[in-house]
Amino acid sequence: MDRKRTLTGAVVLAMLVLPAIAAPPEGKTAAERDAAVAEKWIAAWNSHSPDKMLPVFTDDIFYEDVAFGEVSHGSAQFRKFAASEFEGVPDLELKLVRANVHGGHGTIEWVFSGTDKGVFKTGKKFSVRGVSVIDVRDGKIARSLDFYDSATIMRQVGVLPAQ
Repeated sequence: MDRKRTLTGAVVLAMLVLPAIAAPPEGKTAAERDAAVAEKWIAAWNSHSPDKMLPVFTDDIFYEDVAFGEVSHGSAQFRKFAASEFEGVPDLELKLVRANVHGGHGTIEWVFSGTDKGVFKTGKKFSVRGVSVIDVRDGKIARSLDFYDSATIMRQVGVLPAQ
């Protein structure tokens, strides 16, 4: 009998407490919150301004462009990386495909397009699909790893032969 009461009490407690813990802040659904993080990330890149990007990320951001082996530790290094991206691809554009963020971890799928001005210096346009694996802390991105196929870009701008 005591075991049954304990289990019943635990179930009732879980029904009362868990929804409050799992509920997204500010009346937003989890999907809305996830989309907001991804949309801020996309808007930051599309701003073409390193200074407009910084508020989306924590001060101790770890940002890695895996395809090119570029690693940034902290805001100052990340700002330099972003500035070099905007210089190399001045018409850089990211389009959001899908976002999935839960419990402070997730992915942002995107399409990255632009004209190669400073990376391979070809002046040719390219477009590549990619994904960023992110960790979120206090509503800001604390860690971001970008994955995409750099060979796709290289083929499109003529640095590698077409398949």
